[in-house]
Amino acid sequence: MPPISTNPFKANGISYSPPPAPIVVICIDGSADEYLDITAANERLPHIQQMSKNGFRGMVRGALPSFTNVNNSSIVTGVSPAVHGISGNFFYDAARDQEVMMNSSEYLRADTILAAAANAGRKVAVVTAKEKLRDILSHKLNGIAFSAEKANLAQKATHGIDKVEQVVGYPTPPIYSPDASLFVLRAGVALIKAGLADFLYLSLTDYMQHTYAPEAEASLAFYEAMDIEIGKLIAAGAVVGATADHGMNAKIKPDGTPNVIFVEEILEAQFGSGFRVICPITDPYVKHHGALGSYVVVHVQHKEKLPEIKEWLSLQPGITEVHDRKMAVRLLEQPEDRIGDLVVMSARDVVVGRRPKDHDISALDGTLRSHGGRYEEMVPLILSHPLRKEYIMKAAGDPRNFNVFDFTINGTIAQ
Repeated sequence: MPPISTNPFKANGISYSPPPAPIVVICIDGSADEYLDITAANERLPHIQQMSKNGFRGMVRGALPSFTNVNNSSIVTGVSPAVHGISGNFFYDAARDQEVMMNSSEYLRADTILAAAANAGRKVAVVTAKEKLRDILSHKLNGIAFSAEKANLAQKATHGIDKVEQVVGYPTPPIYSPDASLFVLRAGVALIKAGLADFLYLSLTDYMQHTYAPEAEASLAFYEAMDIEIGKLIAAGAVVGATADHGMNAKIKPDGTPNVIFVEEILEAQFGSGFRVICPITDPYVKHHGALGSYVVVHVQHKEKLPEIKEWLSLQPGITEVHDRKMAVRLLEQPEDRIGDLVVMSARDVVVGRRPKDHDISALDGTLRSHGGRYEEMVPLILSHPLRKEYIMKAAGDPRNFNVFDFTINGTIAQ
């Protein structure tokens, strides 16, 4: 097997000097820290516990809104949403006067670390559970990129690989299953062992976290199976860094029913017409969350009423933060042209939506666990190798989940 390239490269102003070992960064979608703690307490997480002892484990701050597209884009570019331009899974495109999915690389305003690594001579592979992410993550990439969701459709000309099921040794999994995420990790192991990749980004799906609390047996079994595959990556000689795009919390009332504030409905009841509420969590995976998260943006027709509307909204029970556009850009690192006049976030156990008719709660798997706001912002960071002294200092400051490539490549002592 030819030696692994150690050519340095730069992406978005950050320099990377990779070691001569496979690099694997994993986004454990939806993994609040308690999932790791509770599984470890049940003695079912041996490899990640060993990573924590031999390497590093801590907490980092994700990007807001704490949604999948936003944070995956931040992780693979190493910069905030204000720079890369992805402000949600879904947004109102004012130039086109359309509400659209933000799952195309045409919306990405920054180059990726993955493309830069490939251009520097690394064999790069992107494997994502959800097909919706593949286009953004593979932006300008000369390498392999496919999803677990549509692994059987991958073609050499368009995905950099074919016969994925044969390479991985598993069939294409259902997206609403633990196997969707496990397939991604198994693909990473297979690609390294086959010599097809030495620089990988593996992005999982949060179906299990949306569906099960950390102490549920199904969750424990899933994390245990995931831990086995991560152990295989380390055994293959990889330097592994893992983080999450967001955490997860139950969004229910004491009786177990969804705890929802329909923001457009209450605004219209108080002020009349002239509002468009956008739920940036909206995506094709309705069984995950019913398009209900803890962050919405509000487009207001009558701008002169903005101060009054902002003050009234901020006083509503269950609403924890309301920011105007200027403050959202400054405080939440948002791209100014892709958010509303107001940004609204809710309490830990509350989701905000549009109107009842816009959300199919019946599609949920018996409960509502979701994310998007401040209470899902903090996520774990785990590294397989010990940190250099200067990165120990960085970890004690305000590290971000989108620093994970920097920590994994530049920050570890990988001998």
